[in-house]
Amino acid sequence: MIPVRPSKIIGIGRNYVAHAQELGNPMPAVPIIFFKPPTALIGSGDTIRLPGVSRRVEFEAEIGVVIGRRLRDADADAAERAIAGYTCVNDVTCRDLQHVDGQWGRAKGFDTFCPVGPRVAEGLAWRDLHLVCRVNGTERQRARATDMYFPIPELVSFLSGVM
Repeated sequence: MIPVRPSKIIGIGRNYVAHAQELGNPMPAVPIIFFKPPTALIGSGDTIRLPGVSRRVEFEAEIGVVIGRRLRDADADAAERAIAGYTCVNDVTCRDLQHVDGQWGRAKGFDTFCPVGPRVAEGLAWRDLHLVCRVNGTERQRARATDMYFPIPELVSFLSGVM
């Protein structure tokens, strides 16, 4: 079951220094934003359909930020107050298509490429969030929200100036 039906699914690229370095990418001067279509959204444990056009589909465990009210040009403090909760997100990505296309729309936008949940956790401090991803029981990714290049409130503030 999907814990929330967002009006927008916005991703931030290259926001973990370690992941950017792993891929050989420089850190951006401003946040890199991308979108996933609503058809990408599925619940935790639902089946991800692998497209035949890719040979390298990868997981990217992410912290999903659920915004509780509309914002416009908010500063970081107001942005933080507007956060309703957090959820787990798998930003499924066709890494080979990402490199070929030079942009991320197709590589990250396939139907079923955004599993979320199983629930939205409320009342958490973003600085305390830890992310652990296990694939078939083996830990494959570990990070903290404080490892982000652009902190969550600054990202929400930045996005409020765009949409």
